[in-house]
Amino acid sequence: MSVLNFGSLNIDYVYSVDHFVTKGETIASSMLNVFSGGKGLNQSIALSRAGARVYHAGMIGMDGIFLADMLEEAGVDTRFLIRSKDVRTGNAIIQNDSQGDNCIILYGGANQAVSREMADQVLKSFGPGDWLVLQNEISEIPYIVSKAHERGLKIVLNPSPMNEKIFQIDLSCVDCFILNEVEARALAGDSEDPDILLSRLQEKFPKAEIVLTLGEKGSVYGGKEGIVCQEAYRVDTVDTTAAGDTFTGYYLAGRLEGKPVKEALDTAAKASAIAVSRKGAAPSIPEKDEVRRFHKNIVTI
Repeated sequence: MSVLNFGSLNIDYVYSVDHFVTKGETIASSMLNVFSGGKGLNQSIALSRAGARVYHAGMIGMDGIFLADMLEEAGVDTRFLIRSKDVRTGNAIIQNDSQGDNCIILYGGANQAVSREMADQVLKSFGPGDWLVLQNEISEIPYIVSKAHERGLKIVLNPSPMNEKIFQIDLSCVDCFILNEVEARALAGDSEDPDILLSRLQEKFPKAEIVLTLGEKGSVYGGKEGIVCQEAYRVDTVDTTAAGDTFTGYYLAGRLEGKPVKEALDTAAKASAIAVSRKGAAPSIPEKDEVRRFHKNIVTI
């Protein structure tokens, strides 16, 4: 069984600000940090650090070679990663405020240069029993989902960022959704009640497992193992940038190992708690041993 993450890679420019800039406002940044990022890269690193064997497919420009190096240092197989001389690497402009929250502007760059021909070339190396992990930061997602489904891959979708492109995908092909409340409301209808959102998602996608992340309220699963709730772990929040990606990688790695949902959710919650206590995206993702040690000092919210 193999895991293919067909996903984005970004260069993150993180500006430390007192508050998020508003319309017509000019503010000063107290610091600029440049990090590796992209939801695809983050999730591949989280999967690998959690113990999974993961292949990353995607595209970078020559300005992003260090991203490939970082994936490889984390143990990710990059044989399906294209280095292009024709496009710039995708990037993100991130404001990180004094409360540890962030807002993000994405430039797709090489992430939006993924072609159907590339997808076909990658997918021919995978088949029934293999897992495909997708986000919504690269081009040709509907085609990739369709072809992966034809080949019998188990498809995991993190529909982020949520936009109209998600509705071009045949979502009935998805085997597992990992999504937050904003994304859930876009798919299932407006409601502030997580139980209602989960119920609606299960009705709409009866064949899929649903993992709904709720920030400081934890997460909830709905699927073959029933309804499973997971509390969040209390830490001093520094930067939430890669929290969801860390959660996704660690949860999926646990399921790949055959762990029950409750154990996989618990490990993912601890990993994401560690991630938000650090600055940066990919650099904040903990190693598996760090998550194990977190067991010794836990406080649930």
